[in-house]
Amino acid sequence: MDIKSIEFKGSFFDTEKSPKDFMELAFVGLSNVGKSSFINYISNKKKIAKTSNTPGKTISLNYYLVNEKMYFVDLPGYGYAKLNKKEIEKINLLIKDYIKNSQNLFCLFVLIDCRHPDKEKNTEFINWLGFEKIPFCIILTKSDKLSKNKLKTSIEKLKKSLKNQWETIPEIITSSSTKRTGKKELFEFISKHL
Repeated sequence: MDIKSIEFKGSFFDTEKSPKDFMELAFVGLSNVGKSSFINYISNKKKIAKTSNTPGKTISLNYYLVNEKMYFVDLPGYGYAKLNKKEIEKINLLIKDYIKNSQNLFCLFVLIDCRHPDKEKNTEFINWLGFEKIPFCIILTKSDKLSKNKLKTSIEKLKKSLKNQWETIPEIITSSSTKRTGKKELFEFISKHL
């Protein structure tokens, strides 16, 4: 897979109003895990997706048309505690409504900060995906923040936390938007499953 063109198509607060015309690859994770930075990196566009140091910035479904034949969908972050209870509920409902009901969702990519692989909120979310039978792949972000040995330990820790609930561990890709790693593996994964 190669990205020849990418265009922001809009932000949607309601799954009923979102585009329905192409296959979708969606990106989800805890707030501030680096979803927008990751989309910018794999797209080779510095500012196609708005990034922020403030967690909880993405509160809508953000659609990007790729190669005029598929969408990247940047989902809001889950688990940001500083929003009020009503806002958190609204965001969680939007995420789950999209994941459960999108007819065009080809694969969901769950982004996890490699420094905190076994956070309870990630484990809960991944177990929910299993219960709903949603196909997904895990992307460990910010891999430049750990040494090779610590990264290896982090991957093992993640696998161990998943083994309690999963017979087969989902594919895990390590990535760093800063060091520009992980894109090749991601595109190979997508091409293999298309």
